[in-house]
Amino acid sequence: MLRVCAVFVLCLLPQFAAADPNGRIRVIDGDTWDVGGDRVRLFGIDAPEVDQTCQRPNGEVWACGQWVSNYVRKQYDGKSASCTALDTDRYGRIVARCAVGREDAGRVMVSDGLAFAYRRYSMDYDLDEKAAAVNGRGLHGGQFQRPAQFRAAKRTAVQPSRQDCPIKGNISSKGTRIYHVPGQEHYGKTRINPSKGERWFCSEAEAQQAGWRRARR
Repeated sequence: MLRVCAVFVLCLLPQFAAADPNGRIRVIDGDTWDVGGDRVRLFGIDAPEVDQTCQRPNGEVWACGQWVSNYVRKQYDGKSASCTALDTDRYGRIVARCAVGREDAGRVMVSDGLAFAYRRYSMDYDLDEKAAAVNGRGLHGGQFQRPAQFRAAKRTAVQPSRQDCPIKGNISSKGTRIYHVPGQEHYGKTRINPSKGERWFCSEAEAQQAGWRRARR
């Protein structure tokens, strides 16, 4: 985009301009962080959604999305990051490449099998993912659905009726997945927001298999 400067010289304005986020990290989930108060989506990687499940080699279903979020939180929460802003996404987050210490955090996560190379936007971490897959690191040790496919499937899924499936699967502010059954103390005031990954279950077994735990009261 062009504008005319005060001296009538054409000046080229960049299409994207944002300050580079820097500062203390607060992990929201595997690939979304607050860095120095700015909401950042890590560039070139895609981590599992918090409510996503995977399958171990023995067939056991496990809450891999929650596992990744917790692992990344232990690794990076409270540390300092230096990021280079590259874009903004449709949610208003700054898309950035972030370094913690001297390491590219996105590359480390893909190399450790905590996230996937987001090839739709970048091939930067393609070889890192392939090496993780060959060595069975992290998520590559079992069966999984790529996060983008999981999100697409969830958008098109038919939601069960509340009468048939009355159990409420709620996600707390800390990302803990808890289900409430009729008659429990907080069942009545619990609200379900599908856009946040919350959902209704038809049985406790279904909720537990998906990675939710029963509310304590």
